[in-house]
Amino acid sequence: MNRIYKKTNVIKTYGLILIELIAVMAAVLIAVFTRFGGLGAEGNLDIYIQFGIIEAALLLLYSTLTDWNRDFFIRGYFKEILAVIKSLGLTGSFAAFVMFMIQKDQPLSRTVLAIYISSAITLTFLFHILFKEYMLKVYRKGTNSDKMMLVTTSDRAAGIIRRIKGAGEWNCDIGSAVIMDKDMTGEEIEGIPVVGGADDLMEAGTRNIVDSVFISLPKEVSIEKIRDIIYIFESMGVVCNYDIGLDEINLEGKEAGTIAGYSVLSFSLQNLDYRRLIIKRIFDILGSIIGIIFTVILFPFIAVAIRLESKGPVIFRQERIGRNGRRFMIYKFRSMYTDAEEKLDELKDRNEVKGLMFKMSDDPRVTRVGKFLRRTSLDELPQFFNILKGDMSLVGTRPPTVEEYEQYDAHYKRRLSITPGLTGMWQVNGRSDITDFDEVVKLDLEYIDKWSLALDVKILLQTFGAVFFKRGSK
Repeated sequence: MNRIYKKTNVIKTYGLILIELIAVMAAVLIAVFTRFGGLGAEGNLDIYIQFGIIEAALLLLYSTLTDWNRDFFIRGYFKEILAVIKSLGLTGSFAAFVMFMIQKDQPLSRTVLAIYISSAITLTFLFHILFKEYMLKVYRKGTNSDKMMLVTTSDRAAGIIRRIKGAGEWNCDIGSAVIMDKDMTGEEIEGIPVVGGADDLMEAGTRNIVDSVFISLPKEVSIEKIRDIIYIFESMGVVCNYDIGLDEINLEGKEAGTIAGYSVLSFSLQNLDYRRLIIKRIFDILGSIIGIIFTVILFPFIAVAIRLESKGPVIFRQERIGRNGRRFMIYKFRSMYTDAEEKLDELKDRNEVKGLMFKMSDDPRVTRVGKFLRRTSLDELPQFFNILKGDMSLVGTRPPTVEEYEQYDAHYKRRLSITPGLTGMWQVNGRSDITDFDEVVKLDLEYIDKWSLALDVKILLQTFGAVFFKRGSK
């Protein structure tokens, strides 16, 4: 199973579990409220909460044992309601039996059970339909779904696009195409823009949002050429799915799977567990909320200090490059004079970092207040809004400017194969003490290759230490 479909299965599985548990507990409360006119002691709410917990546990067990939602995205309304009735009918009946055995002196109201079953079936069916419609019609077209680039020939492209679109893959949206046998750049095939050809593969991958590539080429194309194509995109940190006979490439370390019925091999230098990525996102949301509260408290004081020293906006906004080429506006407290960008060209010969990053001690563009904000990292606080939006993470790699990104080669681009972060490996390993951009890239790729939730926690703790001791901050 390739990386895209691991993500698909994880989101589907845990998403459905969550909405089903919500439906069950809501149905219990509806049943008790309807029968007893409230949630007070008269209705023995505790007993029905116990019933709801048992029902939820049984439903989770039933889902694990039967995988009854495996065809969730392709079954119609009729099959959906039958599946919901079957699952809740079985688990609800068994939960009622369990409650009868352990609460013989306080039996459940048959009216409550009847209302519960009807409410649970209705809510679960409704939540399933809404979830399905959202994933297929909204999420698929959003920026967070996997954007696929098609690399193929002119005679194959239309058929492949129609087949993939018709397969109902909610997490796979073809965003662009590269035609290898003729120049069709600027044209469209089945509504998909052609963005390049055989001579500018890397440029096409850099100019567009590309999470994965689907490669389908005729057998006349040499295996050496195919390996070159895979290497270009794999070096960028992009997942490559290749439609080939399985005997043509060594399968060691690769993952076989299917996309809309096509047999593919997935090539990637990293193998992220999407269950852990979901937990990481939850931590990001919780952490950003705490950070935003802290930011709101300090905002009046920081804003006054900034405006007293220099005219201009309190918040600095700049376009940055995020995961796999996504563009977003980063927010910081302004620490420089408003003409800082115009003066950058005059200072580039004083850059203290070798490569595609600008850093210098005693930057004359930085205000006195800005020096304090940078030394204490308070200028970074507004980025908690970026984290809440999903543009950034608490821990990740540094998001480059557009100018820096346009000079990236494939090796550098791989550092953007994950969501950029507020802090990261290079920030806690010297930050401004590092004088070579290649060292930054080395640390970023080390983070990507060794990523785990424990590593994120370690980096966050080290970040607090670095801020407290003002280590490496200029």
